[in-house]
Amino acid sequence: MSKPKILIARAVFPEVIARLEQHFEVESNQDDHTWSKAELIAHLQGKAGAFTTGGDRIDAEVLAACPELKICANMAVGYNNFDIDAMTAAGVLATNAPDVLTETTADFGFALLMATARRITESEHFLRAGQWTKWRYDMFAGADIHGSVLGILGMGRIGQGIAKRGAHGFGMKVIYHNRSRLDAALEAECQARYVGKDELLRTADHLVLVLPYSPASHHTIGAAELALMKPTATLVNIARGGIVDDAALAAALRNKTIAAAGLDVFEGEPSVHPDLLAVPNVVLTPHIASATMPTRLAMASLAADNLIAFFTGNKPLTPLNAAVLAIK
Repeated sequence: MSKPKILIARAVFPEVIARLEQHFEVESNQDDHTWSKAELIAHLQGKAGAFTTGGDRIDAEVLAACPELKICANMAVGYNNFDIDAMTAAGVLATNAPDVLTETTADFGFALLMATARRITESEHFLRAGQWTKWRYDMFAGADIHGSVLGILGMGRIGQGIAKRGAHGFGMKVIYHNRSRLDAALEAECQARYVGKDELLRTADHLVLVLPYSPASHHTIGAAELALMKPTATLVNIARGGIVDDAALAAALRNKTIAAAGLDVFEGEPSVHPDLLAVPNVVLTPHIASATMPTRLAMASLAADNLIAFFTGNKPLTPLNAAVLAIK
């Protein structure tokens, strides 16, 4: 019996490919070309499954052109590259890779928060440019982390991880806003207090965005929201590009509406809004919040597990549109 054919759309760990080759006929993009939609469609011809990353858009046009496709396994917790409604209508299962990156991403979110508050990027550029010639009392004086108010918008697993780091490690007062309030026991564990969105914006000394992207969350943070924040506040986005209006944020940073920002994700990435590149009070990183080797391997392995389970008759571990399995 012939093996099902799958496509690995981006470069991935060789050991993950070797494992998949035990179950599938594999075409792998180990050269890591960034394909156009037409190229992705061409490579998906005859494939029953796809191992994707957040940059591989699976929409109605792709699905219509690839009728043999049955599953797309994302090596990411986010899945805004998937049109879930279109995939469900086409009978194509979508899976993602949650949980395995929670603690690593929370670590990075806190690192980005600290770098932003303490002006680390600005001061390093200053030093490297040879401008450091003397000590001065207010040289790159930033904001305290300990004892400050940590605001979290989006209180899933990663948001909870950041809350615990702030409350337990730095004595921060944690407030949060979420679509639904956490139960009392989880709030107590995170030492977090639920507030309305406007209160969150007005009160937080450091605001961290950890909410999923959807059309409803597009530009959740724009000019009006930034205007509610303290002029001494910082904003950190480790969620998804598009949640923040990057042009409005650049203007707020330039005008000192807020003190600083730390961004790991961008609207239209890998492109970055040129106005963000022109302001000094922002820390910019290239979507690396989950980038440790153990975590990235765990993400890839979970995507592989989902593919293998689907084709061997077992239930995939992390389905996004489980209704498809009922009609498989």
